[in-house]
Amino acid sequence: MPTLEMLERYSRTFNESTALKAFGGRVLFPDLERVHVVMDPIRSEHLGGLGTSAVNGGVIAAAFDLAIGCTPALIDPTKRNATMQLSMSFLRPVTGARFHVESRIDRAGSDTVFATARLFDAKGDLCSTASGLVKLSKHPWNDGHSPTTN
Repeated sequence: MPTLEMLERYSRTFNESTALKAFGGRVLFPDLERVHVVMDPIRSEHLGGLGTSAVNGGVIAAAFDLAIGCTPALIDPTKRNATMQLSMSFLRPVTGARFHVESRIDRAGSDTVFATARLFDAKGDLCSTASGLVKLSKHPWNDGHSPTTN
C-alpha cells in the first residue's frame, strides 16, 4: 500500500521531467484515492479547439492519458505501467485560465486497472469525461521507487 510520501516522490519525479515541463501540466495526489493533473496556466499552445480559444482536444486527451495512466501508482508507485485503452467524451469547450483532471480507480485486477477521469474548467464546470485501462507491469521503475527522468 502506498503512502502519501511515496506518491509525492512519484509526482515530483514526473513533474520534473522534460516532457511534462514542455506539456505544462503537473501530477498531484491529493490523497490515497485520487490523481489530479493540473494545467495552470493554460498556455497559447494548448488552444485551438475548433479554431477557437478553447483548449485543443489533443491536449485534453494527453491530460486524461496522464491522469488515468498514473492511477496504478495508487496501488504500487514502484512499478511501471502503461495506458492500454482510453475513451473520452467532450461535453463542452474548455476555456479559461486553467483546468484540472481528477482520476480514480474503478476496479483493479492483478495486472490491470480500470479508471475514470473528469475534467473541470476554472469555474469548476465539468467539461469532459474519460475511462481507461492501464496495464500494471511487474518491472520496477529504474530507481525502484518512482518514474525517472532518464
